[in-house]
Amino acid sequence: MITVSIKVSKMEQLSNLQAVILCGGQGTRIRSVTEKRPKPLIDIGGKPILWHIMKTYSFYGVRSFVLCLGYKGEMIVDYFENYHSRNHDFTMKINDKEQKKFHYNGCKCEDSDVDDWEITFAHTGEETMTGGRLKRIEKHIDTDRFFCTYGDGLSDLDLRELYSTHIQSGKTATLTGVHLPTTFGVVETTEDGTVTSFREKPSLAGVINGGYFVFEKEIFDYIEGDATVLEDRPFRILVRDSKIGMFKHEGFWHCMDTYKDYESLNTMWKKRKAPWRIW
Repeated sequence: MITVSIKVSKMEQLSNLQAVILCGGQGTRIRSVTEKRPKPLIDIGGKPILWHIMKTYSFYGVRSFVLCLGYKGEMIVDYFENYHSRNHDFTMKINDKEQKKFHYNGCKCEDSDVDDWEITFAHTGEETMTGGRLKRIEKHIDTDRFFCTYGDGLSDLDLRELYSTHIQSGKTATLTGVHLPTTFGVVETTEDGTVTSFREKPSLAGVINGGYFVFEKEIFDYIEGDATVLEDRPFRILVRDSKIGMFKHEGFWHCMDTYKDYESLNTMWKKRKAPWRIW
Protein backbone atom coordinates (compact mmCIF):
# COMPACT_ATOMS: atom_id res chain seq x y z
CA MET A 1 0.00 0.00 0.00
CA ILE A 2 1.39 3.41 -1.00
CA THR A 3 0.36 6.56 0.87
CA VAL A 4 0.57 9.79 -1.08
CA SER A 5 0.82 13.09 0.76
CA ILE A 6 -0.61 16.07 -1.12
CA LYS A 7 0.29 19.54 0.06
CA VAL A 8 -0.71 22.96 -1.19
CA SER A 9 2.34 24.94 -2.28
CA LYS A 10 1.89 28.26 -0.46
CA MET A 11 -0.76 30.32 -2.27
CA GLU A 12 -0.40 29.08 -5.84
CA GLN A 13 -3.27 26.57 -5.97
CA LEU A 14 -5.60 28.84 -4.03
CA SER A 15 -5.11 31.79 -6.37
CA ASN A 16 -6.87 29.85 -9.12
CA LEU A 17 -9.98 29.20 -7.04
CA GLN A 18 -13.20 31.15 -6.58
CA ALA A 19 -14.88 31.89 -3.28
CA VAL A 20 -18.68 31.84 -3.19
CA ILE A 21 -20.25 33.84 -0.36
CA LEU A 22 -23.91 33.40 0.59
CA CYS A 23 -25.16 36.95 1.14
CA GLY A 24 -28.93 36.58 0.81
CA GLY A 25 -30.21 36.01 4.34
CA GLN A 26 -32.38 38.56 6.13
CA GLY A 27 -30.67 38.34 9.52
CA THR A 28 -33.94 38.19 11.46
CA ARG A 29 -32.18 37.57 14.79
CA ILE A 30 -30.30 40.83 14.46
CA ARG A 31 -33.16 42.80 12.94
CA SER A 32 -32.35 45.98 14.89
CA VAL A 33 -29.18 46.30 12.79
CA THR A 34 -30.30 44.73 9.50
CA GLU A 35 -33.61 46.55 9.10
CA LYS A 36 -32.02 49.09 6.78
CA ARG A 37 -29.22 46.99 5.27
CA PRO A 38 -28.34 43.37 4.51
CA LYS A 39 -26.49 41.40 7.16
CA PRO A 40 -23.20 41.16 5.18
CA LEU A 41 -23.00 44.99 5.22
CA ILE A 42 -23.09 45.27 9.01
CA ASP A 43 -19.98 47.18 9.99
CA ILE A 44 -17.09 45.97 12.10
CA GLY A 45 -14.65 48.80 12.69
CA GLY A 46 -16.15 50.82 9.85
CA LYS A 47 -15.99 48.02 7.25
CA PRO A 48 -18.74 45.51 6.38
CA ILE A 49 -18.33 42.00 7.78
CA LEU A 50 -18.40 40.88 4.13
CA TRP A 51 -15.22 42.91 3.52
CA HIS A 52 -13.53 41.18 6.47
CA ILE A 53 -14.46 37.75 5.09
CA MET A 54 -13.17 38.64 1.63
CA LYS A 55 -9.94 39.99 3.13
CA THR A 56 -9.35 36.59 4.74
CA TYR A 57 -9.65 34.85 1.38
CA SER A 58 -7.59 37.55 -0.30
CA PHE A 59 -4.78 37.05 2.23
CA TYR A 60 -4.44 33.48 0.95
CA GLY A 61 -4.41 34.55 -2.67
CA VAL A 62 -8.09 34.10 -3.56
CA ARG A 63 -9.12 37.11 -5.63
CA SER A 64 -12.21 35.89 -7.48
CA PHE A 65 -15.55 36.07 -5.66
CA VAL A 66 -19.15 35.18 -6.42
CA LEU A 67 -21.62 36.94 -4.14
CA CYS A 68 -25.04 35.27 -3.89
CA LEU A 69 -27.32 38.26 -3.34
CA GLY A 70 -30.82 38.30 -1.90
CA TYR A 71 -32.30 40.59 0.75
CA LYS A 72 -31.33 44.19 -0.10
CA GLY A 73 -28.68 42.85 -2.46
CA GLU A 74 -28.65 46.09 -4.43
CA MET A 75 -26.99 47.75 -1.44
CA ILE A 76 -24.07 45.31 -1.67
CA VAL A 77 -23.73 46.11 -5.38
CA ASP A 78 -23.79 49.82 -4.59
CA TYR A 79 -21.16 49.43 -1.87
CA PHE A 80 -18.60 47.92 -4.23
CA GLU A 81 -19.51 50.05 -7.23
CA ASN A 82 -18.73 53.11 -5.13
CA TYR A 83 -16.01 51.51 -3.05
CA HIS A 84 -13.24 54.03 -3.73
CA SER A 85 -15.60 57.00 -3.43
CA ARG A 86 -16.61 55.77 0.02
CA ASN A 87 -13.10 55.11 1.27
CA HIS A 88 -10.83 57.76 -0.29
CA ASP A 89 -10.76 61.49 -0.87
CA PHE A 90 -11.41 62.35 -4.50
CA THR A 91 -11.86 65.26 -6.88
CA MET A 92 -14.35 65.39 -9.74
CA LYS A 93 -15.93 67.89 -12.09
CA ILE A 94 -19.68 68.14 -11.65
CA ASN A 95 -20.27 68.08 -15.42
CA ASP A 96 -18.23 64.86 -15.78
CA LYS A 97 -18.99 62.66 -12.80
CA GLU A 98 -17.39 59.61 -14.38
CA GLN A 99 -13.94 61.18 -14.22
CA LYS A 100 -12.75 61.08 -10.63
CA LYS A 101 -9.27 61.70 -9.31
CA PHE A 102 -8.68 59.70 -6.14
CA HIS A 103 -6.13 60.85 -3.59
CA TYR A 104 -4.25 57.84 -2.24
CA ASN A 105 -1.21 59.89 -1.10
CA GLY A 106 1.10 57.05 -2.09
CA CYS A 107 0.34 55.10 1.10
CA LYS A 108 -0.33 51.39 1.33
CA CYS A 109 -3.84 51.37 2.76
CA GLU A 110 -5.42 48.38 4.47
CA ASP A 111 -7.75 47.98 1.50
CA SER A 112 -5.11 48.47 -1.20
CA ASP A 113 -5.50 44.91 -2.51
CA VAL A 114 -9.22 45.36 -3.20
CA ASP A 115 -8.37 46.54 -6.72
CA ASP A 116 -7.28 42.96 -7.49
CA TRP A 117 -10.67 41.50 -6.60
CA GLU A 118 -12.95 40.23 -9.33
CA ILE A 119 -16.52 40.09 -8.07
CA THR A 120 -19.51 38.43 -9.73
CA PHE A 121 -22.77 39.78 -8.32
CA ALA A 122 -25.40 37.05 -8.66
CA HIS A 123 -29.02 37.97 -7.95
CA THR A 124 -30.26 34.71 -6.45
CA GLY A 125 -33.69 35.84 -5.18
CA GLU A 126 -34.96 37.08 -1.83
CA GLU A 127 -36.72 33.87 -0.78
CA THR A 128 -34.22 31.35 -2.18
CA MET A 129 -32.73 28.86 0.29
CA THR A 130 -28.98 28.31 0.75
CA GLY A 131 -28.82 25.33 -1.60
CA GLY A 132 -30.90 27.13 -4.19
CA ARG A 133 -28.58 30.13 -4.10
CA LEU A 134 -25.63 27.84 -4.71
CA LYS A 135 -27.39 26.10 -7.59
CA ARG A 136 -28.15 29.42 -9.26
CA ILE A 137 -24.47 30.37 -9.49
CA GLU A 138 -23.31 27.08 -11.02
CA LYS A 139 -22.85 28.84 -14.36
CA HIS A 140 -20.33 31.23 -12.77
CA ILE A 141 -17.98 28.52 -11.45
CA ASP A 142 -14.99 28.07 -13.75
CA THR A 143 -12.96 25.45 -11.88
CA ASP A 144 -13.43 21.86 -10.70
CA ARG A 145 -13.68 22.93 -7.06
CA PHE A 146 -14.31 26.13 -5.14
CA PHE A 147 -14.54 27.70 -1.70
CA CYS A 148 -17.87 28.65 -0.16
CA THR A 149 -18.95 30.30 3.08
CA TYR A 150 -21.69 32.29 4.75
CA GLY A 151 -21.69 36.08 4.84
CA ASP A 152 -21.68 36.40 8.60
CA GLY A 153 -18.85 34.28 10.05
CA LEU A 154 -15.27 35.27 10.87
CA SER A 155 -12.33 32.99 11.58
CA ASP A 156 -8.56 32.80 11.66
CA LEU A 157 -8.48 29.39 9.98
CA ASP A 158 -5.70 28.51 7.53
CA LEU A 159 -7.36 28.10 4.13
CA ARG A 160 -4.31 26.20 2.85
CA GLU A 161 -4.81 23.50 5.47
CA LEU A 162 -8.54 23.36 4.76
CA TYR A 163 -7.86 22.95 1.04
CA SER A 164 -5.17 20.30 1.57
CA THR A 165 -7.51 18.32 3.83
CA HIS A 166 -10.19 18.42 1.15
CA ILE A 167 -7.85 17.32 -1.64
CA GLN A 168 -6.49 14.41 0.39
CA SER A 169 -9.97 13.24 1.36
CA GLY A 170 -11.18 12.83 -2.22
CA LYS A 171 -14.68 13.81 -1.08
CA THR A 172 -17.30 16.00 -2.71
CA ALA A 173 -17.50 18.42 0.21
CA THR A 174 -15.45 19.47 3.21
CA LEU A 175 -16.88 21.67 5.94
CA THR A 176 -15.04 23.42 8.74
CA GLY A 177 -15.96 22.15 12.20
CA VAL A 178 -15.63 24.70 15.00
CA HIS A 179 -16.28 24.84 18.72
CA LEU A 180 -19.30 26.91 19.67
CA PRO A 181 -18.38 29.52 22.29
CA THR A 182 -21.00 29.90 25.02
CA THR A 183 -22.05 33.27 26.43
CA PHE A 184 -22.25 31.84 29.95
CA GLY A 185 -19.69 30.72 32.47
CA VAL A 186 -19.58 27.02 33.37
CA VAL A 187 -19.54 26.02 37.04
CA GLU A 188 -18.36 22.58 38.12
CA THR A 189 -19.12 21.22 41.59
CA THR A 190 -18.82 18.15 43.79
CA GLU A 191 -21.91 16.20 44.83
CA ASP A 192 -22.27 18.27 48.03
CA GLY A 193 -22.35 21.50 46.03
CA THR A 194 -18.78 22.67 46.57
CA VAL A 195 -17.58 24.63 43.54
CA THR A 196 -14.43 23.03 42.11
CA SER A 197 -13.95 25.25 39.06
CA PHE A 198 -15.42 28.14 37.15
CA ARG A 199 -14.70 28.72 33.48
CA GLU A 200 -15.76 32.03 31.98
CA LYS A 201 -17.38 31.61 28.55
CA PRO A 202 -15.68 28.37 27.51
CA SER A 203 -16.24 26.60 24.20
CA LEU A 204 -18.84 23.87 24.35
CA ALA A 205 -17.86 20.25 23.80
CA GLY A 206 -18.25 18.93 20.28
CA VAL A 207 -18.19 20.88 17.03
CA ILE A 208 -20.68 22.62 14.77
CA ASN A 209 -20.70 23.53 11.10
CA GLY A 210 -18.74 26.78 10.88
CA GLY A 211 -19.11 27.13 7.11
CA TYR A 212 -15.88 27.73 5.20
CA PHE A 213 -16.46 24.86 2.78
CA VAL A 214 -14.56 23.44 -0.15
CA PHE A 215 -16.86 21.89 -2.76
CA GLU A 216 -16.29 19.88 -5.90
CA LYS A 217 -18.57 20.96 -8.76
CA GLU A 218 -20.37 17.66 -8.17
CA ILE A 219 -22.14 19.43 -5.28
CA PHE A 220 -24.57 20.97 -7.78
CA ASP A 221 -25.92 17.51 -8.63
CA TYR A 222 -27.27 17.24 -5.08
CA ILE A 223 -29.33 20.43 -5.26
CA GLU A 224 -32.82 20.34 -6.77
CA GLY A 225 -33.87 23.99 -6.86
CA ASP A 226 -34.59 27.24 -5.00
CA ALA A 227 -36.33 25.52 -2.09
CA THR A 228 -33.36 23.28 -1.29
CA VAL A 229 -31.64 23.96 2.01
CA LEU A 230 -28.00 23.05 1.50
CA GLU A 231 -27.56 21.81 5.05
CA ASP A 232 -30.60 19.52 4.82
CA ARG A 233 -31.14 16.94 2.06
CA PRO A 234 -27.88 17.53 0.09
CA PHE A 235 -25.73 17.12 3.20
CA ARG A 236 -27.74 14.12 4.43
CA ILE A 237 -27.19 12.35 1.12
CA LEU A 238 -23.49 13.21 1.18
CA VAL A 239 -23.28 11.79 4.69
CA ARG A 240 -25.06 8.62 3.58
CA ASP A 241 -22.63 8.21 0.68
CA SER A 242 -19.56 9.10 2.80
CA LYS A 243 -18.79 12.01 0.49
CA ILE A 244 -18.53 14.80 3.03
CA GLY A 245 -15.61 15.37 5.39
CA MET A 246 -14.68 17.82 8.11
CA PHE A 247 -11.69 20.05 8.72
CA LYS A 248 -11.53 20.64 12.45
CA HIS A 249 -10.51 24.18 13.35
CA GLU A 250 -9.35 24.72 16.92
CA GLY A 251 -8.77 28.46 16.58
CA PHE A 252 -11.02 31.49 16.51
CA TRP A 253 -14.50 31.43 14.96
CA HIS A 254 -17.35 33.81 15.62
CA CYS A 255 -20.68 34.28 13.85
CA MET A 256 -22.55 37.60 13.87
CA ASP A 257 -25.94 36.22 14.77
CA THR A 258 -27.22 38.61 17.42
CA TYR A 259 -26.77 42.21 18.48
CA LYS A 260 -24.49 40.99 21.27
CA ASP A 261 -22.26 39.37 18.62
CA TYR A 262 -22.22 42.68 16.76
CA GLU A 263 -21.03 44.51 19.87
CA SER A 264 -18.49 41.82 20.76
CA LEU A 265 -16.85 41.77 17.32
CA ASN A 266 -16.64 45.55 17.19
CA THR A 267 -15.08 45.62 20.66
CA MET A 268 -12.43 43.10 19.55
CA TRP A 269 -11.61 45.27 16.54
CA LYS A 270 -11.50 48.50 18.54
CA LYS A 271 -9.12 46.96 21.09
CA ARG A 272 -6.95 45.52 18.30
CA LYS A 273 -7.68 42.03 19.59
CA ALA A 274 -9.43 40.68 16.48
CA PRO A 275 -8.03 37.16 15.83
CA TRP A 276 -9.44 37.04 12.32
CA ARG A 277 -7.33 40.05 11.29
CA ILE A 278 -4.56 37.95 9.72
CA TRP A 279 -3.77 40.38 6.89
